[in-house]
Amino acid sequence: MAAQPDPPNAATGPICAEIAGNRLLLIEQGAERLRTLLEMIDEAETSFRILFYMFTEDSAGQAVRDRLVSAAQRGVKVTLLIDGFGCTAKPDFFAGLRDAGGHFCVFHPRYSARYLLRNHQKLVVADDRRAIVGGANISQSYLEDVSEKRWRDLWLLVEGPAAHHAGRYFDALFRWTTSHKPRMRDLRRLVTRYTQRRGKVQWVFSGPMQRRNPWPERIARDLQDSNRFDLIAAYFAPPFGMTRRIRHLARTGCVRIITAGKTDNNATIAAARFTYSRLLRRGAEIYEYQPVKLHTKLAVFDEVVHIGSSNFDFRSLYLNLEVMLRVDDPGFAAQMRGYFEREMADCLRITPEIHKARASLPRRVKWAISNFLVTSMDYTVTRRLNFGAEK
Repeated sequence: MAAQPDPPNAATGPICAEIAGNRLLLIEQGAERLRTLLEMIDEAETSFRILFYMFTEDSAGQAVRDRLVSAAQRGVKVTLLIDGFGCTAKPDFFAGLRDAGGHFCVFHPRYSARYLLRNHQKLVVADDRRAIVGGANISQSYLEDVSEKRWRDLWLLVEGPAAHHAGRYFDALFRWTTSHKPRMRDLRRLVTRYTQRRGKVQWVFSGPMQRRNPWPERIARDLQDSNRFDLIAAYFAPPFGMTRRIRHLARTGCVRIITAGKTDNNATIAAARFTYSRLLRRGAEIYEYQPVKLHTKLAVFDEVVHIGSSNFDFRSLYLNLEVMLRVDDPGFAAQMRGYFEREMADCLRITPEIHKARASLPRRVKWAISNFLVTSMDYTVTRRLNFGAEK
């Protein structure tokens, strides 16, 4: 086994790695994420693909849109795909991009049977040479570091051959979205076809399928093959089978989970707390992030890291379109475990005693109802329900 470097801290610089010809750079701060994205747009020479669940008409959204327009005007092929449910920006907001020759499409299921399907992915590909994957959306609250309303999140910048495959996936998804009669069967095939199963750096996708869903299958296999599992999940409400696997690993190995202590969607916190007692009884360590709202999606196993757009709940695992990058490298895993442990320092550890003191009968009922709703309804819907904040 290769020697594992000490986890970096603020004094040693950013988390980065060279793996299989790809340079990986973790972007932790919101302002740095915005600066990196704008620079990538400005430096694009031939093509720029951008896919986000949420794109807002605030200062950050305007800055990104304006740079996309400028790129299209200088001859770059700009393609923008947004989710019709998660995006609050109106189509007119992107009129300048279309006028400049850019391509713009809204991912919006056309039939009621597909109401549950959301394109929750966040993906950027520049010139088939650089890519961004992570959880942060195009909104000021994800791309700043000052406001108390900001979100704690991550992007991973990927420079190298892995970016080319992400571009091919984007193009296939864009073709499906803009086709005359997009079929769910074709979408499922697309998710399966473009998921990579070999190599140190793999793109892994999930979509609306209960069986042979690539990312849930990969996570289940990594849980089975690992002794350690560190998870940061803004929304944590896994289905029973996945919970059972985590409980088994907690009994035989080490499981540490960071969930949200603050949010704009109180139902998701209540849904996560519904799962705590079963995990705590098996020895899992559970923490709730305190400083600001948590939106990070990160899983670290023994020598494997998953980072991307997927939460750890039924919707992300089996309904939404999600994109994750799986990195199999002991050095990078050690660095990301160091990041996880630094995040732990800003958390409240939920001991069995704390959880028991919280778990009054009315709260347990609320947690159970919330867990059901979060697994069946879109986040933007449950956000509107008045569940009230908890201590």
